[in-house]
Amino acid sequence: MLSYRHGYHAGNYADVLKHSILLQTLKLMHKKNKPMVYIDTHAGAGGYALSDEFAQKTGEYLEGVAKLWDKQDLPEALSQYVSDIKHFNGSDELELYPGSPAFVDMNLRDNDRMVLHELHGTDHQLLEEQLGSDKQIKVIKGDGLKGLQAAVPPLERRGVILIDPSYEMKSDYQEVAKAVIKAHKKFATGVFMIWYPVVQREQTEAMFELLKQSGIKRQLRIEQAIKPDSEEFGMTAAGLWVINPPWQLDEIAETTLEYLDPLLNQGGGHVQVTWEVGE
Repeated sequence: MLSYRHGYHAGNYADVLKHSILLQTLKLMHKKNKPMVYIDTHAGAGGYALSDEFAQKTGEYLEGVAKLWDKQDLPEALSQYVSDIKHFNGSDELELYPGSPAFVDMNLRDNDRMVLHELHGTDHQLLEEQLGSDKQIKVIKGDGLKGLQAAVPPLERRGVILIDPSYEMKSDYQEVAKAVIKAHKKFATGVFMIWYPVVQREQTEAMFELLKQSGIKRQLRIEQAIKPDSEEFGMTAAGLWVINPPWQLDEIAETTLEYLDPLLNQGGGHVQVTWEVGE
């Protein structure tokens, strides 16, 4: 299925957590002056206008990034996140929201590179127009989970991989776990960041059970729920499942979620940072 467009959800509470933690992961990786690669399996359009019909129809950004926009007491992770969005906009007006590749592009060093996969025709074209001319960036039209296997191990032997599908199909959950396990066998030192929604908790946990039983060490859950789990339609929580997180990412995530929880919680939600699999 290719009906999903992230423009409907750009800047929502799930994006706030995903992108703020992604930026901190890059910052921690950059403490070593060695080249690295960023691989994105579902890169999207690269950027989104919050004035267009997608964003205006749902207004999800109003319950996400907009609530942080004028705050003066943001912790470091969220301060950088908002600062980068303002840089992307070119002003203090919240009109545009960068996708994951744009956030990474703003923090790309001269010796780093990106490999971006996007299957949706329109979004791929927009991504190609925005970033495709950069020699450090490779934009591929294709299935990102299959492309991931071809992209690892990278020559740099250091990398961050974001797996961020729409989960439109129930089978996506299992396919993500299988793809990550397969890629990890080829690139065991890579930082794998799996974004996940909680729509039906059992689907999400079944994916994680595959990962926990795989023998892969160092698996960290970073999750924010804005309301209790429900059998009704709709996402109640979202998070990142991180394999090989850089040192101190768990502490940064805890500080970030401590700030976000009272700001974005719609009642009965929770936050957690849990080592699901240790060393």
